[in-house]
Amino acid sequence: MTVEATFARWRDRIESQLDASLPSPSDAPRGLHQAMRYAVLGGGKRMRPLLVYAGGRIFGADENALDAPAMAVELIHAYSLVHDDLPAMDDDALRRGRPTTHIAFDEATAILAGDALQTRAFGLIADAPLPASLRVACLQTLAHASGAAGMCGGQALDIDATGHQQPLQALERMHALKTGALIRAAVRMGALCGQAPAADLATLDTVASALGLAFQVRDDILDVEASSEQLGKTAGKDEAQAKSTFPALLGMDGAKAHLRTLSEQMFDGLAGYGEPADALRALAKLAVERDH
Repeated sequence: MTVEATFARWRDRIESQLDASLPSPSDAPRGLHQAMRYAVLGGGKRMRPLLVYAGGRIFGADENALDAPAMAVELIHAYSLVHDDLPAMDDDALRRGRPTTHIAFDEATAILAGDALQTRAFGLIADAPLPASLRVACLQTLAHASGAAGMCGGQALDIDATGHQQPLQALERMHALKTGALIRAAVRMGALCGQAPAADLATLDTVASALGLAFQVRDDILDVEASSEQLGKTAGKDEAQAKSTFPALLGMDGAKAHLRTLSEQMFDGLAGYGEPADALRALAKLAVERDH
């Protein structure tokens, strides 16, 4: 089976599993449940759950064991987008080509939907039919990546930096937390489900760190070069909000050169894993070359 066919099968699996993981829209409280489903099932690249499956494939993990961590990381990502779009945060009205959750529903419902998606994510792993030690390892990985030491901490640094230019090192640290932490967690949880040795976990952490940063550099480039229609969200917001970006600090040519360097780091790190890492290589390539 080709990598493209594998991705198509995984995406179908992800959509089905996500649908089953969320409460029925007809059950009370209906508004909350509908908002949760709206936030999660409205499309998206599904990069993070794909990374779970790709990380697990390297070590021969059973896909059934990967389902709960894959869905959990996507629910965390979805909750973060709902909260990120709120008026007190990035104040955005467009996400994935549709009105953001607080526009489609209301601000209070959006906040509660994000809260409920976060707790549902951890519940999925806690209840998964996996060995207790593996459930704990995945919970530790996701919790560390989601909180003040990861995604939320990066978001706080982003808010603090709005309106003034950061040095490159500070910008990279911010994105290593805000974007990279959840990407590292996705790859690591997949590898954990395949009982990867500690040395391999460390190698994949390095690869995933480069992938997360590459994803953000490409995002910054697209914010300048792509339209809102292409992106499915408001283009040009970084410049409008005077945020530090890689093109702003390095110039567009410098940002693209940095992206190439990160790409080389990813592929060098995966060189020893052969065909089982083809899916992860393809996702790394997608992060570098995507157009939305």
